[in-house]
Amino acid sequence: MSVSAASESKKSEFIKMTESPVFPLVLKLSIPTSVSMLITSIYNLADTYFVSSLGNSATSAVGVVFAIQSIIQAIGYGFGMGAQSLISRRLGEKKKEEAELYATSGFVASFVMGAVIMLLGLIDLPFVMRLFGSTETALPYACDYGLWILIGAPVFCSSFVLNNILRGEGKASLSMIGLCSGGILNIGLDALLIYVFDMGVAGAAIATMISQIVSFGILAVFFITGKSSLHVDVRKTSRRLFDYVDIFRVGLPTVFRQSRGSIATTLLNHTVRPYGDAAVAAVSIANKIYMLLRSMLIGVGQGFQPVAGFNYGAKRFDRVKQSFNVAAVIGTVYGITAAAVLYFFSGDIIALFRSGDTEVIKIGGQMLRYMCVPLIVLGYSTFVNQLFQGLGYVTPATILASCRQGIFFIPLVLILPRFMGLTGIELTQSLSDVLTFVVSVPFHIWMIKHLTALQKETEK
Repeated sequence: MSVSAASESKKSEFIKMTESPVFPLVLKLSIPTSVSMLITSIYNLADTYFVSSLGNSATSAVGVVFAIQSIIQAIGYGFGMGAQSLISRRLGEKKKEEAELYATSGFVASFVMGAVIMLLGLIDLPFVMRLFGSTETALPYACDYGLWILIGAPVFCSSFVLNNILRGEGKASLSMIGLCSGGILNIGLDALLIYVFDMGVAGAAIATMISQIVSFGILAVFFITGKSSLHVDVRKTSRRLFDYVDIFRVGLPTVFRQSRGSIATTLLNHTVRPYGDAAVAAVSIANKIYMLLRSMLIGVGQGFQPVAGFNYGAKRFDRVKQSFNVAAVIGTVYGITAAAVLYFFSGDIIALFRSGDTEVIKIGGQMLRYMCVPLIVLGYSTFVNQLFQGLGYVTPATILASCRQGIFFIPLVLILPRFMGLTGIELTQSLSDVLTFVVSVPFHIWMIKHLTALQKETEK
């Protein structure tokens, strides 16, 4: 691409993000990011689906390793979302070189951190699996599954960054292509390795690892061939500690959100473990389904974040508010629809994973019905958090990110089961999400007033 053509492309991208109608723009960016998040969830859900045929112990093992996957995602999404936020704002300020520095540095840092996680996890794998809540009957399956997930950790982490770089520059459709390719391959490989090659739980993990490597390769090709307007070149890796601190600081809310998810899953595994592998399997399946539904909302949020970041950098604060409103409407309509489906078909949905197992269906179905109410408001609270993060307001974003599976979830999961038994475990996530919504409202009101004040200053 010639210099003049690149300049025109950059100018066109800036105009699109800061001048085109907000609703179709957010919708256009939200569809591919939602599909991408959906595919990311399918990586885990597909494994659960195929592994469920191997029994409750194998199914619960996937739930145990999911806590480790949440840590890997926390690192990857943390550096990815931090880089994305900074990239969007720098592009809005027309500072492409700084945007490329953040892109490259975020990628390198995430790969290194993924390697650290891999090494720490492989030192004593059985100990790690027990630490994250594995029962003794599920331990062999957890070790077989966790081994390959940990080996793939460096690639998993850095793939998240490449995805977010593309989203940060407004090219979410390319991100979607990379993830969808890996997701489709994962489903096919699951069936092949588990059933045809009789590799059991290890086959599911190897399928996930191979799929992630392929997805990573496709995303890398977009950067190598110039499909991305930014270049990821290790020679541009920052040598300044402050740049990494900046990326990590902005991505900290995501790290808190995802790592708290790991802590929450681990506590949940330990709390439900006395009720047996069937209960662990039911809770694991219900949580995966809820995560699948929530991933679509996160995708909508990731669609509006670049719009908000671009326009914040360009001092178009009115468009920042509009982008949030559009996302909130989309998220609420989706939440109501998903809640209705979940309420009426909860038992049937669980039965897709453990057909004929009445105990798993009963426990998992009840848990899904409890999750219907928070689904309606989950989009709003998620988007408030993403708005603060996308604009670089780290402290409030971190507080909000800590609510859902930290500030509220941890005491609830420790207290409710003491008084309500298994029902308390089933209610924990739902109550935590409702409380997070309540807390999000005053934060949102403050941000709207703040953006309005900034807009008035700009118009003077």
